[in-house]
Amino acid sequence: MLSSNPKGNGLDYQAMLRPYFRSWKWLGASCLFAIMMALVYLRYATPEYEVKSKIQIILEQNSASELSAFQDLGILSGEGNAKIEDEIEILNSRTNFIGLVKKLGLNVKMESVGRISDSELYKNPPFKFSFLSPDSTVVKSKINFNVNVVSESAFLITESKNKDEISEHFFGSMISVGDVEMIITPSSENVSNLIGKTFDISVSPVTDVAQKYQAKMNISIVSQFSDIVNLSLKDPVEEKARDIINTLIQIYNENGIQDKKTIADRTSDFINDRIAEISEELSSVDGSAVQYKSSRGITDVASQANINLNVGAENQRQLQDVEMQRSIAYSMRDLVESQDDFDVLPTNIGLSDATVASTVARYNQMVLERNRLLESSNRRNPIIVNLDQELGALKQTLQSSLASTTNNLDLQASNISGQLRRINSKLYAAPKNEQALREISRQQQTTESLYLYLLQKREESQITYASASPKSKVVDRAYMASPFPVSPKKPLILFTALVFGFSIPILIIYVYQLLDNKVHSKRELEKIIGEDIPVLAELPKLSKDEAQLVKSGDRTVLAESLRILRTNLDYLIKTQDQSKGGNIIFVTSSVPGEGKSFTSSNLAMIYAKANKKVILVGADIRNPMIQRYYSIPGSESVESKSGKSRKPGLTDYLIAHELTPQDITSAALLSDFKVDLILSGKLMPNPSELLMSERLSILFDDLRKHYDYIIVDTAPMLVVSDTQLLTKYADQIIYLTRANQTEIKVLEFPLKLRKEGKLHNLSFIVNDVKEANLGYGGGKYGYGYSSKASKILKIPNLGGLSKLRTKGSA
Repeated sequence: MLSSNPKGNGLDYQAMLRPYFRSWKWLGASCLFAIMMALVYLRYATPEYEVKSKIQIILEQNSASELSAFQDLGILSGEGNAKIEDEIEILNSRTNFIGLVKKLGLNVKMESVGRISDSELYKNPPFKFSFLSPDSTVVKSKINFNVNVVSESAFLITESKNKDEISEHFFGSMISVGDVEMIITPSSENVSNLIGKTFDISVSPVTDVAQKYQAKMNISIVSQFSDIVNLSLKDPVEEKARDIINTLIQIYNENGIQDKKTIADRTSDFINDRIAEISEELSSVDGSAVQYKSSRGITDVASQANINLNVGAENQRQLQDVEMQRSIAYSMRDLVESQDDFDVLPTNIGLSDATVASTVARYNQMVLERNRLLESSNRRNPIIVNLDQELGALKQTLQSSLASTTNNLDLQASNISGQLRRINSKLYAAPKNEQALREISRQQQTTESLYLYLLQKREESQITYASASPKSKVVDRAYMASPFPVSPKKPLILFTALVFGFSIPILIIYVYQLLDNKVHSKRELEKIIGEDIPVLAELPKLSKDEAQLVKSGDRTVLAESLRILRTNLDYLIKTQDQSKGGNIIFVTSSVPGEGKSFTSSNLAMIYAKANKKVILVGADIRNPMIQRYYSIPGSESVESKSGKSRKPGLTDYLIAHELTPQDITSAALLSDFKVDLILSGKLMPNPSELLMSERLSILFDDLRKHYDYIIVDTAPMLVVSDTQLLTKYADQIIYLTRANQTEIKVLEFPLKLRKEGKLHNLSFIVNDVKEANLGYGGGKYGYGYSSKASKILKIPNLGGLSKLRTKGSA
């Protein structure tokens, strides 16, 4: 419950924490109980040990896929090396764990049954199991049974499904449990030490066990760019965890090697098939080249083309020479034939015919000779006539030679032209031949290079198959990370138990405080009703053995609380008009059971101990309770068994007008102190109407004259209206609340009546307050004097009243 700080506007943290400090014993007991339960849990909990390992993933470029041997051709695309994350997924695959469970036989679990907890037997189990059922049945079966060894040769089997059925079997005999048939044999010859012991055997489906360990296995990369992988596993059996991690790595490597060999086999088969096909293609291409060259008489296209080109050039030159000679010869022939007389002919014109050249030279010599002779003679000169005859004969000879020469040159030119045409045809056909041969050669070279490449790759594939290496390198074999179990963690369990042991009571107290709507102490009541209404005192909670009324010389907490009540009440009374005589003090409450009769009786006693004249009036005529504290002969509410009439009370006085106040007043002597009493009288059917009688005013006026204090025990205000009818007679109204019983909401009723003017001089008392809640300090600065030592009592501020101090008894 939050409260303001009296020294400021903030929260009073001491008041907030006070309920928790008061419950320190419960807090301590709760923490102690929680720690004890944690120790019991740690004693019988199955510890788990952490086993770690470290491997390096080896990524090989040449074993990435079945076609990785052809990646250097540049015609295949892919991611290249597998990522580390992919390898981790492969390592942690369900298939690997299924193989792991089968290899280690983890689907068969054996435990030694103990009184409180069972312990698993992994290494050196006392029994061996030979399953006769098919593997498909065993790996899917889920059975559980107990084996109790009764002798060196016999044992009892109890199935978990039907514990009433117990069957006896012998070692080495076939037994059937569920759908599984098996033979159980002892692992050692010494079976006597197993007699009387019970073992729990469970066979689980392989897939379930595999998934269990797959979920428990933790695989992670050391760092972002590292190829080192950490493996860790927690298990109650440290040796089993080691075997699981080591076997998992072994299976991963074996599968990697097998994958590489499978890839190498597939690659070799593919290469061999291709080599056979390419060998046939290469033979076909070679045959095509031979056939083409043979059909065209080609050996070397380039060399033959060069020769033909040279021959063609020579023929062209020869043809040009022949054409030139023929042209000269025709010109010479035409010149000779066109001469009418004998003229000199040109010489050295380039004809290669020596006969023509010699004939022309002789002809020219004779013409020159004739021309000289003609200068000194005429044509008839016999010498000239002879010369003319010779020149004519020589001219015919020359014409004949020129004709022969031209014919020869024509024939020679024709032959050379034919040869030149043949050479040119070969030269024109050379590019096509070369192109065809080049295509054949290219195909031949491609096929041959692919053939040689495949031969090389076949050798590489065989080398890869022979040298297949694991996919991982073990950096650290499985080892126990710590000699202490990682689960349960003793410090953490104890700390958690301590936290829970401390938190649960605090939570309960907090929820209780949150839901609590009761008044607990004077301090809380003052905050509820405000500063203008005084809270006179708080009365302690009494045990069953403590006296209900204060006695002479009493120094109990109750006595000191009543003295404080008396002092504070007197202080209020002194501030009022004292001319009326005795002070009428009403004691009331909201509901029955809040201690009105107890408080009014003790208040009367405490005033009597101060040598005051006091009378206690029982105005609760519906449920009178004063007689519980004062025993007066003849004061029973009914007639006594002896037949004597009872002492009349308040109701009798209100009915019988002949009765006087003295007639209904009784004297009670307790611990040498005298207290007068007016009991409630007999029960009447109309209590409210009786209390409206004018005789009640007469009674109170008479009592004021004879007594210093008139203490009136009234009916609860929230239940009946009796007290509201009497409040006009009261000088002080003490409204009683009971700690842990009076609800805060109920207090709205008297505060409303006060605001409406129906209750005047209202003050409050808190009754039945626990010792821990007494006073402002919660028991630290309590009210009363103890029986062993005296203490100064601080009187609180009562609606602006000054602080009072009292020391000892009044």
